Amino acid sequence: MINKVIGDGKTEYEYIERVKERAENSAVEVTEAVSGIIHEVKQKGDDALMFYTEKFDKVKLSCLEISKDEIDKCIDSCDKAVVDALELSAKNIADFHNRQICQGFTVTKENGVILGQRVRGLKRVGIYVPGGTAAYPSSVLMNAIPAKIAGVTEIIMATPPGKLNPDILAAAKIGGVDRIFLMGGAQAIAAMAYGTETVPKVDKITGPGNIYVATAKKLLYGIVDIDMIAGPSEILILADSSANPKFVAADLLSQAEHDTMASSILLTDSEALARQVEKELEIQTEKLSRKDIIKASLKEYGAIIVCQSIDEAVSFANILAPEHLEVCCQNPIEYIGKLDNVGSLFLGNYAPEALGDYFAGPNHVLPTSGTARFFSPLSVDNFVKKSSYIYYTEDALRNASKHVIELAETEGFTAHAASVKVRF
Repeated sequence: MINKVIGDGKTEYEYIERVKERAENSAVEVTEAVSGIIHEVKQKGDDALMFYTEKFDKVKLSCLEISKDEIDKCIDSCDKAVVDALELSAKNIADFHNRQICQGFTVTKENGVILGQRVRGLKRVGIYVPGGTAAYPSSVLMNAIPAKIAGVTEIIMATPPGKLNPDILAAAKIGGVDRIFLMGGAQAIAAMAYGTETVPKVDKITGPGNIYVATAKKLLYGIVDIDMIAGPSEILILADSSANPKFVAADLLSQAEHDTMASSILLTDSEALARQVEKELEIQTEKLSRKDIIKASLKEYGAIIVCQSIDEAVSFANILAPEHLEVCCQNPIEYIGKLDNVGSLFLGNYAPEALGDYFAGPNHVLPTSGTARFFSPLSVDNFVKKSSYIYYTEDALRNASKHVIELAETEGFTAHAASVKVRF
């Protein structure tokens, strides 16, 4: 029997559904408003962008794009230590993602048949970067670097107007962003999807954002490609009695500080560890700057669940399919083949989630809300398109013709069959 030490007393499976549905429930409330914004931007272009910028951001713009001189001036004010850290992080991200490059291929078969696949980068990609307190230079690198490696011709970035964050601009320059536009919210997503007089139309939009941004991406999927429908962030920690309760509590809190809908869960087979972590959460929370957000997050979506065994915890983890999963157990490497549904796996006591968020190299844009069952982290693959090619000689088509005709006629497509028959 699984017993929740922290939580609301629901069964483990009810809890799973509650965590997975938290983003879905909130999205319903804003769909109508976002649909109206999208329609206005599609019809009125820059005028609508300017209107919504003044309405929502309280800024009246004369120009949507930031000049290169403005960017350079802003970057000059960056702390050198931050720039150094961004450059080292970028090197690690590039090293990891360079190994994901997919090559095309050509196969020459009998009778002169040639088959193949061509792989090339998308023409233009748009990256959305939140502003204000949710400004994440690390996310700029995680989105831009794989796109550049994939061979994307042009990367544009959208970020809300106001006081420009120099660290964001430094990350954009390091990551290879070509143009930056001052626009935020659903209107920015619509502008990049449809294009306006000033903003070029893109093939794909990536990057984090609030519920309005996420809803706009969802509604515009098909008009433009997107990275994924991202929900609130989450961490699951799998720990046995060997885990350090201070480390485990700190890692749970690092996730809870994202926002009040973030989910932080511990699975353990040790009740003693569960009690120690519970105590550490109380102690450490009071020392943190975002403690009000953390407390609300833990109250609604935080849990410590004591399982009968680690095997039971592994089964639970695969059902939850978390965005981040830390394994703080003896011999953590052995769990790689057991944990199938996870965005990113962190192994051992010295691989905290923050390491992956900022520095290690694997992408931190990850599937949430249980979608790790079928979605993958952002990668070079997300920024390429593939097409096949076919060449047959006359003799090769003649040899294949009866089979093609048979299948076409079986499906009732006589014109398909006739297009082969007419050649002979």
